[in-house]
Amino acid sequence: MTSARAVPRWLAALASLVLFYLVFPIFVIVPVSFSSGSYLSFPPPGWSLRWYANFFGSGDWEGATWLSIWVGLSVTVLACVLGTPAAFGLVRGKFPGKRLLNGFVLSPIIVPGIIVAIGIYFVYARLGLIGHPTGLVLAHTCLAVPFVVINVSAALYGFDERLEQAALSLGATPWRCFWQVTFPLIRPGVMAGAVFAFITSFDELLVALFVSGTTAMTLPRLMWQEIRQDIDPTIAAASTMLLALTTALLVSVELLRRRGETLRNA
Repeated sequence: MTSARAVPRWLAALASLVLFYLVFPIFVIVPVSFSSGSYLSFPPPGWSLRWYANFFGSGDWEGATWLSIWVGLSVTVLACVLGTPAAFGLVRGKFPGKRLLNGFVLSPIIVPGIIVAIGIYFVYARLGLIGHPTGLVLAHTCLAVPFVVINVSAALYGFDERLEQAALSLGATPWRCFWQVTFPLIRPGVMAGAVFAFITSFDELLVALFVSGTTAMTLPRLMWQEIRQDIDPTIAAASTMLLALTTALLVSVELLRRRGETLRNA
């Protein structure tokens, strides 16, 4: 019994060390963002909010942030509109080549990102979409749709179709059955997919390097440019806010997951 209890403790200790190794470099950036120094240094020589003031007082940083938010919200809407029906077709449809089509839909998160970015660049160069926000929206939607499909598909696999059959037998139209029976139960999956779609677009850098040009500068692209040219703790402030936003969104995904389980159990 003693050795059986010692194994989980060793595993817990090992897991804690691995987690610390992965997370510590990320959270080092938080105190650096409050540094009073003029350069990136850890530990900070003092504490100040000057770099957050510099972030919000800079037209370049503010413009890139609003562009990233606009692109992220647009991608979220498009990804949900495209991904939700696709999930229905892949889960409930019965047709030849279904697995192949499923793999094709999920390919943007399977294929190496550099290959996707190069392919999008050559297509957009012919269409004249390089440096245009619309090009970013379309490119990021391709990357975000798989996350909506995955989350909505998971919700549909746990869905009891007898509820729809009961609604239809009581005289509900298919459209009304969807909105009043099906959608409320899969809504947590749709919302989780929407959150992942927004995160995917808001944090994406590789495709933005090829597509944004010099006129559609997203926040990650501007951060990459600044760290190559002018390293100061403003980039640490931007990274900290990105970290806080991403953490909040991931917490909301977990809450939505628990909400979905509660609905399915009910």
